Amino acid sequence: MSQPNPAEAIGGALDRRALLSGITAAVLPFAIPGLADAQAGESGTRQGNSQAFPGLIMRTFQPDNLEFPFHTLDSFIVPNDRFYVRSHFPTPAIDVKTWRLRVEGEVDHPLELSYDEIRKLPSRTQTAMMECSGNGRIFVTPRPAGVLWELGGVGNAEWTGVALSAILDRAGVRKNAVEVILEGADSGESREFPNPYQTPGPVHFARSLPLAKARRPEVMLAHRMNNADLTPAHGFPLRAVVGGWYGMASVKWLTRLVVNDRPFQGYFQTLEYAYFARRHGEPSLVPVTEVQVKSQIARPARHEVVPAGQAYRVHGAAWTGESEIARVEVSIDSGKTWAAARLLEQNAPFAWRLWDFNWQAPARPGRYTLKSKATDKRGNTQPMERDPYRRNAMISHVLPVEVEVR
Repeated sequence: MSQPNPAEAIGGALDRRALLSGITAAVLPFAIPGLADAQAGESGTRQGNSQAFPGLIMRTFQPDNLEFPFHTLDSFIVPNDRFYVRSHFPTPAIDVKTWRLRVEGEVDHPLELSYDEIRKLPSRTQTAMMECSGNGRIFVTPRPAGVLWELGGVGNAEWTGVALSAILDRAGVRKNAVEVILEGADSGESREFPNPYQTPGPVHFARSLPLAKARRPEVMLAHRMNNADLTPAHGFPLRAVVGGWYGMASVKWLTRLVVNDRPFQGYFQTLEYAYFARRHGEPSLVPVTEVQVKSQIARPARHEVVPAGQAYRVHGAAWTGESEIARVEVSIDSGKTWAAARLLEQNAPFAWRLWDFNWQAPARPGRYTLKSKATDKRGNTQPMERDPYRRNAMISHVLPVEVEVR
């Protein structure tokens, strides 16, 4: 696969098509969030934003970690060229003609499937939200290890592919199996954590799913995203999509499925993407899995200037894991009082829910702090404070948005 010249990708205007359809070393300029003027909009449709999309925000270069500017949220589905990119290692160069998905381990019929064979299998399309477990990490103190995402390590997309359960059934899973390991083609050494918590040399990115989760209908092997073939940045030719779980479970560039007879203890399952859970009175490290209930304000953006005495449409998105959003509340006085936001019409299992709130900005100039919090149908409410047991992941506490009214 020919690669674009990085120098051609740097400048005031980036050819985003080149970035998202063939990157290994393309660079995005740091995007300074430009604030849109328009506030009116219909549910699930683009607002009348006269300003151009400011571009993804570069958080790291090689590997590329690119953030969606969350303040530009204006639709239920995030377009492919705006969807955040999370990579642990450089994007692998894959020749689709020779690429194979291998299924092995505790199975009766090991498989090797080509790209064309997978595309010919019965497929379906589902909408699913995907959030990096480190989304919001920049707001954690003291500064944690890992990519310092702000609000945009999250997105909602339509994914098309084959159910993972169909592949497992075809291979014939043995009765002693307990998990499925998903391994990607990307590999390297992790240096995000200090010793002794680094990889023992190069490793592939791999995560596992319990068989019960792997067989659920919201777990698929996707080859299309938003009615287009996957791009290299998003896992071409094949990636997992694990509805309801954080994005690290949705392994990109899949090459191998290993059905295992014991819990997987790989690097990205135990040292990274793990948090402390108190069991029998003692904290124990357990893998990060289900998405936690959360709401984020898209507009107003932090430090935005809001006209005094005028109506303003506060809006954002809320999501949860294996449940649905029941309500979103907004505070315009730093959490002293709360009022119900309006949940917009478009809704789907494992997707985010857009919401808005009509705010009459005070006539008195000054600084004001807005907050939002979500509750799901299982009764889980977004916490007000950060849980330190979560280490550098699962950042779901309520975040203040300070604005200036004048």
